[in-house]
Amino acid sequence: MVTPRTLRTRARILDAALDLFERQGYGSTTVNQIAEAAGVTPMTFFRHFPTKDAVLVTDPYDPLIAEAVGMQPATLPPLERVRLGLLAALGDITPTEDATARRRVALVAREPSLRAAVAMGTQATQDAIAARLLADDVDRLEATIAASVCLAAVTAALLEWGSAPADVTLAELVRRALAQLAPSGTPS
Repeated sequence: MVTPRTLRTRARILDAALDLFERQGYGSTTVNQIAEAAGVTPMTFFRHFPTKDAVLVTDPYDPLIAEAVGMQPATLPPLERVRLGLLAALGDITPTEDATARRRVALVAREPSLRAAVAMGTQATQDAIAARLLADDVDRLEATIAASVCLAAVTAALLEWGSAPADVTLAELVRRALAQLAPSGTPS
């Protein structure tokens, strides 16, 4: 069970890491520096994040996204279930989370060495979505394609967000991206 204290510690580590990455660069920042700035031990850092790059590329949303996909009517095609599930999960993103995500995306965009970690994070999300669809007896190929296509649209929105004006939210761009996948005549 995730406790409020655990969430606060994780947020403190994330904030300290983002501040240090922005000030001195990702490559020049060590885990020890992050831990010290967050007021925790390196061991505590590693309890929350398995690697330094995990601070930027992992998030707690996979279970929420999978649950939101699972809550969509099973009578819908898998692609539409994933699309609507992602849109539903977006509604739970707070302005604070949006601001933190923007900082993370900006840092990742400047650090080519993190691209492999981003791909692994996207794969984990895809796997969580596909597993949820498989639990409802969706064909494995259809589940994987639906998850992959929707996540490609979300990734395109994330990359565009990095250069979008400050008043443009991630949710707005993700909604636009996922609208491209809506069946004809379906409101997005």
